[in-house]
Amino acid sequence: MLVEDEWLVRMEIAEALADAGFDVVEFSSGEGAVEWLDAGGTEPSVLISDIRLTGPATGWDVAEAYRARLPRIAVLYASANPCDEARMVAGSRFMGKPSRTDELVATCRQFCAGA
Repeated sequence: MLVEDEWLVRMEIAEALADAGFDVVEFSSGEGAVEWLDAGGTEPSVLISDIRLTGPATGWDVAEAYRARLPRIAVLYASANPCDEARMVAGSRFMGKPSRTDELVATCRQFCAGA
């Protein structure tokens, strides 16, 4: 699950994940990602979200909503905004942007391997 409001960044990350063998569901807003969850969308293994998104829902809000419903989902925040460790869900990670897509893919692989 990829939540990123900048289409070019979202496209680059989604392409790197797909090339690495991941199935990627993309959203440009936190509201869209939460609506998909509420509608019973497929359970993702990893949630990658920017923090500042277009609309009222932040990446923090999206991660909290997903964790409330899916307690084992891995969460990776990828943002140019500062990390607020108090808002991070337990066991999540933060990557500053710009970041290398290979590092992001490697982190997703670690999450899926249970690391």
